[in-house]
Amino acid sequence: MPSHTSNGATNGNATSQIHYIPLSYDSSNDCSNDDSSARQLILTLQPAWSSPSSHVEFERFTDGITNTLLKAVNRKPGLSKEQIDSEAILLRAYGHGTDLIIDRLRETQNHELLMKNGLAPPLLARFDNGMMYRFIQGKPCHPADLRNPSIYLAVARRIAQWHATVPCLHESNARNGAATNGAHDPSRDSIAPGKPSPNTWTVMQKWINALPTKTEAQRARQSGLQKELSWLVETLSQRPGLGKNGLVFAHCDLLSGNVIIEPKGPGTNGTGKENGRCQHSQEQSPSVNFIDYEYATPSPAAFDLANHFAEWGGFDCDYSVLPTRAQRLEFIREYIRTYFSLAAGAETGEEIDEEAEAQRLFDEVDMFRGVPGFYWGIWALIQATISHIDFDYAQYAEVRLGEYWAWRQAIDSSRKPTGEEPPLREKRWAQLE
Repeated sequence: MPSHTSNGATNGNATSQIHYIPLSYDSSNDCSNDDSSARQLILTLQPAWSSPSSHVEFERFTDGITNTLLKAVNRKPGLSKEQIDSEAILLRAYGHGTDLIIDRLRETQNHELLMKNGLAPPLLARFDNGMMYRFIQGKPCHPADLRNPSIYLAVARRIAQWHATVPCLHESNARNGAATNGAHDPSRDSIAPGKPSPNTWTVMQKWINALPTKTEAQRARQSGLQKELSWLVETLSQRPGLGKNGLVFAHCDLLSGNVIIEPKGPGTNGTGKENGRCQHSQEQSPSVNFIDYEYATPSPAAFDLANHFAEWGGFDCDYSVLPTRAQRLEFIREYIRTYFSLAAGAETGEEIDEEAEAQRLFDEVDMFRGVPGFYWGIWALIQATISHIDFDYAQYAEVRLGEYWAWRQAIDSSRKPTGEEPPLREKRWAQLE
């Protein structure tokens, strides 16, 4: 495992300890639950599963819109469901062309870093176009689950644990000279002065650079989005926030399917160490874990929270169920309580005005509420040109970018009222209860 310096920097090649299998998953069989390439990968990792007493089966998860995700189980006679699931393996094959937008070496480093901090399942192997890791027992959330108070408070605690305890991986200490699919680009990496790369801003710059530019309309759109990113960076990137340099280690993709409700509370999967504060009051409360770390990167905490709140509406972008002001404040108060119980220096006993911190973060999340629409809108424009998944990325891009433009209009209207009716998303965001 990589070593950590006193300031949280990581040294060494984080992929050096992960078993590599020189095989590929064949995505042409994505309509099947039992294709030969998946079986070959699993049996290479687990040769014992080829024994006469073994019965290997695959279950396909269909909630995501980027990758192929299969659960491999060995239904040997006499084993209980819990015993079978305890040995189950998740096989995740990357979506076609996604190396254009996702740094796969960094994803592996993220997973190892989270493993070290007890926040990710064991990463068992990498292969040419994916990875395999231990199955996390539990129930994946649906968008409606995220709106359940007991669940969203558990999510708040887990996000706070990530932000408070996991050190940020930056370019200089993560690469160690390793070649990656995302070539070093000084102009991209310096988009937000004073912010070590990579971060949310450099990711968006990378994606804008990757937008199609074959037609005049495409080039005009890229130019317009570049101007907007420059405005966002100037407006938001230097605002004070939690973490060193105003950045925390953020998940950046906390949609419902990436939130797993643990079946038996903390520790069931060997992940998610309890934070140690007020544990007696949380013994009957649900606990959650997060999966899929491909978009995790240093980010303003407010972006990670605003992005999660946007996911309450699911892929359908149902704005009528987004969190109200009261729900967001309840979530953020729980986040702040957990964050400052875990953050470096908490043991010094320095008194923190948690309510003031909660109100400050509440305002920051409000400021960032339009950024997730910009972020995923750009992403979807790229996916529309590369993905083989049956999903209308082009339409999704327009919906998400529409959220951003509605937020921009709301900001402009606050300075110069127009008297126009605000869009549903903005009305819901301003709703008290």
